[in-house]
Amino acid sequence: MKKVFVSGLCNVECSCRVGGFPIAYSPVEYNFNGISSMPSGVGLNVSLALTTLGDEVTLLSFAGDDPAGELLRTAVNTIARPVFLSCPSTPQSVVLYDEHDGRRRIYTDLKDMQSRHIEAEVFERYADADAFCLCNIEYSRSLLPLAKATGKPVCSDVHCLSDIHDAYNADFIRNSDILFLSNENIRGYEADFVCALAKEYPCRIIVVGMGEKGALLYERSRDDFYLAPAVFTRKVINTVGAGDALFSAFVHFYVNGREPREALDLACRFASYKIGESGASKGFLREEELLRL
Repeated sequence: MKKVFVSGLCNVECSCRVGGFPIAYSPVEYNFNGISSMPSGVGLNVSLALTTLGDEVTLLSFAGDDPAGELLRTAVNTIARPVFLSCPSTPQSVVLYDEHDGRRRIYTDLKDMQSRHIEAEVFERYADADAFCLCNIEYSRSLLPLAKATGKPVCSDVHCLSDIHDAYNADFIRNSDILFLSNENIRGYEADFVCALAKEYPCRIIVVGMGEKGALLYERSRDDFYLAPAVFTRKVINTVGAGDALFSAFVHFYVNGREPREALDLACRFASYKIGESGASKGFLREEELLRL
């Protein structure tokens, strides 16, 4: 298996099951076995997924000098090289999810993460990776040219994009060999949006996650599209973390030698199984389990 470097947000997530959206007001509601708290965040989710699939992962992130930070530090015992830089307060999130169809609303408190920075000498200790997953948190920005200079694949997920010239995400798009995004803001014109991205930026592979419609893959070498169909592996409980799972599994299989279309088909199955469990950092299959599935 390969060595994968991940830089991304880690936080403590509180998930709360609700009966549906919109939520009617009431002062108190008893939600027995419907609320849980756990370590999460894109960086942690991606690292745990890659580790479960069999890769040797270095996770570089921040954790606060607080009880939530201690919870994060104790949750990474399976990750090969977890590296937490210190900060005053740990980011937190609250996820409300519909118990019937898994739709969710996420509230995220980043604390001071958008003012944090990682020095080049910290990155250089772990530059022996076979691939770099740089999540689009501000402190990953300075690592983009350093990772690009290694000649190894640079992978990023910019999530809900609606403008190819998005000022915040432009650096991540420009430096990514493998770029993922969601179709939530581009429904109905995904292919046109990807074509515009491909014309403006040098990404080799672009993938658009489309939920129940599957995922759309663009390969520059082929200059064409492939639609990986959605699959149903078990009952949907909570869709939070589906995009992280799709991204992680694609990176794993692609870096380990699978062709992009096969890697995306496998990633769709991985993500489908993952959303049968509540919590963004739970529900991951090992590679052998996924291949049997």
